[in-house]
Amino acid sequence: MIEARSFPPISDPSARTLVLGSMPGKRSLEQEEYYAHPQNLFWPFVDAILGIPREVPYDERCEALKSRGIALWDTLKSCTRPGSLDSDIVRSSMVPNDFAAFLDVHPAIELIVFNGGTAERVFMKLAAPGLQGRLGAIRLLRLPSTSPANASIPVDTKLSAWRVISSGSGSSFRDHEVK
Repeated sequence: MIEARSFPPISDPSARTLVLGSMPGKRSLEQEEYYAHPQNLFWPFVDAILGIPREVPYDERCEALKSRGIALWDTLKSCTRPGSLDSDIVRSSMVPNDFAAFLDVHPAIELIVFNGGTAERVFMKLAAPGLQGRLGAIRLLRLPSTSPANASIPVDTKLSAWRVISSGSGSSFRDHEVK
């Protein structure tokens, strides 16, 4: 079993959208980059929807997300699991990130999107109860996971759902295929 620890959020205080995963996978933890697995669709979707090329260095992609009002984080601060699958997370080991402090620093958040069902379930069970009504003005939306483990949903269907991250981001729509 491995004790996994999340990264700090990628964010700017003016962020309007927060994208939440559950916990970085093994490849991401090794490379210290969100969504580093080459088969994860997150960065290809960001490329297709926001026009942030996945080929540019990670730091530049992160800065471009921030400039478009998008923050990136995980629901869990730490957990224990043997590999990368959310289904392998030891429930009793889950520690959520401090969303009250995050929302204090990011008062413009109006949309939280969950990258898959585990991120949503963990947030609603472990984080939301401690936010005491602070979520009232924030729209919560579960999107299909971009993980390669979520192969049952066609890529085009996932991409269509993920287009919501462009609303209010001030970006131009760049509509092309995800490869």
